[in-house]
Amino acid sequence: MTTQFDVTKVDAIQQRLAHYSQTLTFDALSEEAVHSAKALIVDTLGVLVAGFHYEPCAKLRNLAVASNSTDGATVLGTRRYTTLELAAFVNASTARYVEANDVFARYKPGTAHGHPSDVITPLLAVAEHVHASGREFLTAVVLAYEIYLRICDSCHSEGFDPATFGCISIAAATGKLLGVSGHQLAHAISMAATTHNILKQVRADHVTVWKALAAGQSGRDGVQAALLAQAGLDGPSLPFLGAGGWCDHVAGKRFELTDMGGGSVPFLICDSRIKTRPARALTISAILAAEKLSGRVGDIDKVSRVVVATYKRARQGTGPQHWVSDIRETADHSIPYCVAAALIDGTVTPDSFDDRHLQDPRLRQLMAKVELVEDEAYTTAYKALPQKHCSKVSVYDPAGQCIEAEAGGGEDDLASQKSDAWIERKFRAMAGNALGEKRSDDILSSLWALEKCRDVTGIVEALVLE
Repeated sequence: MTTQFDVTKVDAIQQRLAHYSQTLTFDALSEEAVHSAKALIVDTLGVLVAGFHYEPCAKLRNLAVASNSTDGATVLGTRRYTTLELAAFVNASTARYVEANDVFARYKPGTAHGHPSDVITPLLAVAEHVHASGREFLTAVVLAYEIYLRICDSCHSEGFDPATFGCISIAAATGKLLGVSGHQLAHAISMAATTHNILKQVRADHVTVWKALAAGQSGRDGVQAALLAQAGLDGPSLPFLGAGGWCDHVAGKRFELTDMGGGSVPFLICDSRIKTRPARALTISAILAAEKLSGRVGDIDKVSRVVVATYKRARQGTGPQHWVSDIRETADHSIPYCVAAALIDGTVTPDSFDDRHLQDPRLRQLMAKVELVEDEAYTTAYKALPQKHCSKVSVYDPAGQCIEAEAGGGEDDLASQKSDAWIERKFRAMAGNALGEKRSDDILSSLWALEKCRDVTGIVEALVLE
């Protein structure tokens, strides 16, 4: 079914997104896109379970259940309902909290990066609300990823956080799950594009908990835009290409969305990458290198200096605040902190950023000895295809003796595609203690066969932790 749009009110990008959202079907998805969607859902729900018991996530649940609703969606991990918008907010924030979800971060100058799995739990809330099938949920996820990542590839939004892209894609995919008309989809997209643009400051300087909550707010606003459009409300005209529109004032340039996934055009969901450690993407190769030195360092207190050689983007992403890192949200973005934690503990887990670690004087002293340098060969590897994230950690004793280890390439490299077995191991590492072996097995079996599911509410029920 097609919808006629008034070109004086609906611009070309808005029309393209609305029509694509309305017409995309499960049968149009490639096998690779469906499999990638299932893998990313597995990963996202695993890291949501890992974040469930942390205090900020508990505070969000208390806020959500205070707005009880019998016609909303479940606060994941509980048996309690809240409004659809608040379910999107708390569930997305919880899945984002431990900094372990996916990342879209290819080297492509003039484009943006982001964490597109932010769309998954808001869409699961909507899918639960309408009793969608697994095929319908998977289609919505692939759709949201496609919109999110095509926008990433179309603009370089230096001043705005990538959660901005999530709101637009969630609005479109929510509208599809709700079954709204093409006209309503266009207005949902307009409301999302013109009213929800998050400043990059949420992840700059001294990072706070809003780093995670921005993803939740994005989900909340995207769902609300679709609900408002379903109710018959119109968004602003010409949201992307108008005089005050998104392209000129957020993206900084005008663009066209010509190629979208389907037919001979690959779906970009296949290019999103699953994190191998619960930390900022730019820290991961340094963590992996430091882990190889665990047990070889000897007396940590006698280390004189630690030199981390890495690629240019990772070096540039580390600022003065990353040698302070007095809260979780800054620490998990800090190469000095993460390397020090890996050298002391042998690895980095969500608990590496708890109060005990943040206040550990030995970790603090070791951080102060970390030096970061760019290695041009690693920068070249980062820019290459296939991409590699490389780092080397060198640890010196007072006599100047050095031991060192390098990371880059292999299955643990951030740029590498992950096998199903690898993804399951990560799920169990993140969620296994809370769920137990039997429940983990059952959930994994259900998610890998999601296209056969008649009603996704079964997935929600399986995740109860309380």
